[in-house]
Amino acid sequence: MIELFKSRIAALLLVACASIAQAEPEVAWPPGWTVEPVPAQETDQAAKVSRQRAVKNDGAGNPQLVMELTMTQVDSGHVVNLQGVLLEMRKSVQKDFAQGGYQSVCNKIHGAQLSALAALETTCTITQNGRHVLSQTLVAALDGDKAYVLSYAGQAAAYADSQNEILAVRNSLKL
Repeated sequence: MIELFKSRIAALLLVACASIAQAEPEVAWPPGWTVEPVPAQETDQAAKVSRQRAVKNDGAGNPQLVMELTMTQVDSGHVVNLQGVLLEMRKSVQKDFAQGGYQSVCNKIHGAQLSALAALETTCTITQNGRHVLSQTLVAALDGDKAYVLSYAGQAAAYADSQNEILAVRNSLKL
């Protein structure tokens, strides 16, 4: 199920923005998380996209939570409608889960913080046969000519249990 998230997150993040500065953001991943290489895709290089990902595994090595930060260089003169981008990402998440036989309900897009930046955020609760199985949060922010998207998703219990780690990552980002 987490593998499904990884591919969907990657696809969503590419849709989210237009084009990356030379310095990548710094992420202090929590101890015990596995940093995964994110293979550069041809579209990433063309759009100047930087992606970083880490996975929290259970004791048996099964993925419980995935976090991914994407930074994209915004073309000069391009105005990003952050609310519109996040809305499209949310719709895509819901559509993809519906195609997989899941139901999802997302909260209203609302103001948030991503490191020191003002951001917008939405969280989706994904259920199957009425049982809460996954949660996914999308956070998007702009800083001059850079757009950032932090996405994290995981099994319901792991997501809830990891809130302190998630907040620590969000607050310690150097964007």
